[in-house]
Amino acid sequence: MSSFIWFILIGLCAGFLAGLIMKGKGFGFIINLLVGIIGGVLGGWIFSFLNIHIFSGIIGSLISATVGAIVLLFILSLFKKK
Repeated sequence: MSSFIWFILIGLCAGFLAGLIMKGKGFGFIINLLVGIIGGVLGGWIFSFLNIHIFSGIIGSLISATVGAIVLLFILSLFKKK
């Protein structure tokens, strides 16, 4: 149960960071946080697919989740109506 809570917290932080990094590409605070949670899964998949092993633990999870959230925000911004 505690690992699930950490997963959610790291995803929320990653979404917040991705929203800051991708200025103007975000969808608002709440959606960016949800994107961070989904980005955590995407980031883990991207890093394992590329066989990249970064720091373990919370910092490594935060980095991979943030990268995943940035990628997801970029993809979503391609479909965002202007």
